[in-house]
Amino acid sequence: MSVTDVHVEIERKYDVGEAFVLPDLTGVPGVASVDEPVEHVLEAAYYDTEDLRLARARVTLRRRTGGTDAGWHVKLPAAAGARRELHSPLGRAAKTPPKAVLAPVLGIVRSAAPAQVALLRTRRVVTELRDAEGQVLAEVADDHVTGTAFPARPGEAAVVTSWREVEVELVTGGDDLLAAVGAALVAAGAEPGRSPSKLSRVLADRLAAGTPPAVPQVIDGTDGSSDTAGGTTGRKKGKKGRKKGAAHGGVTGTAGDVLRAALVAQALSLQDADVMVRSDQPDGVHQVRVACRRLRSILAAFRPVLDREATAHVRDELRWIGAEMAASRDAEVAVAHLRELVAGQPPELVLGPVAARLQQEDLRDVVAGGDEARRTLASTRYLQALDALAELVADPPLTERAAEPAAAVVDEVLAHTGTRLRHLVEAAEGSDDPAALHDVRKAAKRLRYTAEVAEPVLGAPVTELIGTLKEAQQVLGDRQDTFLTREVCTRLGLQAFAAGENAWTYGRLHALEEARCAQAEREFWLRWPALRGALTTRSA
Repeated sequence: MSVTDVHVEIERKYDVGEAFVLPDLTGVPGVASVDEPVEHVLEAAYYDTEDLRLARARVTLRRRTGGTDAGWHVKLPAAAGARRELHSPLGRAAKTPPKAVLAPVLGIVRSAAPAQVALLRTRRVVTELRDAEGQVLAEVADDHVTGTAFPARPGEAAVVTSWREVEVELVTGGDDLLAAVGAALVAAGAEPGRSPSKLSRVLADRLAAGTPPAVPQVIDGTDGSSDTAGGTTGRKKGKKGRKKGAAHGGVTGTAGDVLRAALVAQALSLQDADVMVRSDQPDGVHQVRVACRRLRSILAAFRPVLDREATAHVRDELRWIGAEMAASRDAEVAVAHLRELVAGQPPELVLGPVAARLQQEDLRDVVAGGDEARRTLASTRYLQALDALAELVADPPLTERAAEPAAAVVDEVLAHTGTRLRHLVEAAEGSDDPAALHDVRKAAKRLRYTAEVAEPVLGAPVTELIGTLKEAQQVLGDRQDTFLTREVCTRLGLQAFAAGENAWTYGRLHALEEARCAQAEREFWLRWPALRGALTTRSA
């Protein structure tokens, strides 16, 4: 059994009463004709773990019969208003999902065995909207639904719910059409859907009963930029996505609240990144590494709030995951940069099939990297690490200081992490060891991650520090990239020479990367006074 289709679903749901009448949609801009309605009878069995891990992760797993898309469906979390839906054929399995169907969400279910949690029977009446050329713009589905939520424990009764709703799903139409059809439905008496999915409506009681304590919104884990293994290659620049901290911070509560929020946010980021890798979405490997680094930084920096010994195993496993993902990702970044560099060279300085060799290397890295990442994610050790992380996030081993007000403890944590960075910079100033500035880069990254946790608590001075750290981190990332690119230049140059090709261009590329390294080092030392000042201002 394998995934045979990937469907991107863009739809809107509307709640309607039994007396609702679907309006005439031929008046909607762009709609030239409306097909006669077609009725389908659908039955879908939904599967999840006992604690509803998939539903809580905004993922649905179902086996549908009837209609035009019978089969196993896995709906992944929405992004930019759309959901990716993976389809597989029905096959013979009916009581348990096949391994191939579970594969994209294995990082969520882990060692738990999914079982049927709900059954939905739907009488669906579909009306297709077409443009002047006869293309289907959208489908309007009028659904009468009866949903049965199976009991979580033996002896409990099943819960049956019935309702009617209308779904509008785009086919070839655009957002304007989606909005216009929605406006027509609302004008006819429909209301925007209150539940994100049919399943969440059916399982509402079970989801509410097992809902973990609310986590305060104290962390903005993404800021519109993106970390990479190195510098400019693959990194989105700018600060547009960052929310400015309030002048005096904006979060109240305990240090434990701040820590829990940070752990939950990054555990969810790792979970989403895991799904990205397993469903072959771009940038998934990078996002797994970023989430692991952030989690490690949080666990290391917040030692006053956490039992260090109790978190050691999880930190070690997160380090292992990052290391397993590193080689392929770093190689991809290095080769991508070299390809851009070669494309910008004068043609007379590119001797031999340099671009072709780099393209072949890039393709090999992508394939090998994807295979290695999937092997890591499928390993028993990785799944056990996710289980250990989930236990840690659900019940962090807090110290007595976790009950203290957040501001003082978070300020202390940030100050300690900043002092560590200053000491490493001082050591690097008098060192000829190339690794010294790499240690500075890692410390700057840890400080930035810690500052992003602290920003909602401590406010504007931390916002300024984060911006300065990002600039320094980017420069040091550029520098670190050159160690990887120079290794690639040497390796490919030797291969080219052995094949009888002119290897001169590889030496030129190596020299250019040496110069880029030296320039990055100069830029860092020019930026260091501003960063040191930001550290001093924040702690003043």
